[in-house]
Amino acid sequence: MTSRGSRPVQPNPRSQRISRLQQAMLLLLVLSFTRASFAWGRHGHEMINQLAITSLPEDVPAFLRNGGAHDAMGYYAPEPDRWGSPLEPELKNAQEPDHFLSMEWSDLLGDLPRDRYDYVRALAREQVKHPELTLKAEDVGTQPYQANELWERLKVAMRQYRALTAANEDTKPVEAEIIFLAGWLGHYVGDGSQPLHTTYRYNGWLDANPNGYTTSRQTHSMFESAYVQANLNESDVRPMIAVTPEVVTNVFRDYIAYLKQSHSLYERVYQIEKAGGFKEQGSVEAKEFTARRLAAGATELRNLIYTAWIRSADALPQRKRNASPQKP
Repeated sequence: MTSRGSRPVQPNPRSQRISRLQQAMLLLLVLSFTRASFAWGRHGHEMINQLAITSLPEDVPAFLRNGGAHDAMGYYAPEPDRWGSPLEPELKNAQEPDHFLSMEWSDLLGDLPRDRYDYVRALAREQVKHPELTLKAEDVGTQPYQANELWERLKVAMRQYRALTAANEDTKPVEAEIIFLAGWLGHYVGDGSQPLHTTYRYNGWLDANPNGYTTSRQTHSMFESAYVQANLNESDVRPMIAVTPEVVTNVFRDYIAYLKQSHSLYERVYQIEKAGGFKEQGSVEAKEFTARRLAAGATELRNLIYTAWIRSADALPQRKRNASPQKP
């Protein structure tokens, strides 16, 4: 109940019905926004995750290759996008930079440091040299750090799976954890294969535009979501996935190279869009280009999962006897 001046407003049954209707409409609006947010590129993310699983070799444990894992990987594929609702503002703001890296700005640092916080400090130092730019980590992006840290989580869980298996103990809980981590990782690897996730020109061309590329704020969703949903299926992408999995020697360095390859193609997205390639059924070139980017994501994810499994067999370093405990 509210008041106007000193006189309380008496409740009115009709106004209460209107209020309840408005609340219901607001709830529907919120739910609609939430669905839209995690449906952003959902079809493409699902394909990347599920194709990565189905292309794993047989020396990876069967639980990670069966139908249950396949379905779960599809469900987890858009999981981080579910965390983008304004109803959870701290979560939304904290995780958004993990989806992208504006490489025009991150390249100012040269070789990126492996540690997330060293990267944040390096950006702060670079900001002093370039006051005309905004070089905060939340603006430049943290994509490779999230992917590398998640890969390490996955490797730890796989090491635990090996230990429990060797001890003849129940592995079901850690199996569930491994599938979740692989699915979560897959979202960011998928983002990394999308060229518009590697540039500040991620949603319409900015700055000087001599080639007349689109400046539409619908560019990103048109390419990543609408076009993929309407035109691409697993059968289009599967033949482009590398047959033999690769054990990655240096995961962080390899992932940066993967992002650089995506970044080298972002202008091609604008060129294809200008030629009308992403409208409705689009062009043959648009379909092949998009299928190759999805296949790049599935191949990279498959290789990272396989590498985590192989590397999870590495022996932990032995602690030195009589070593002094580290100070907090």
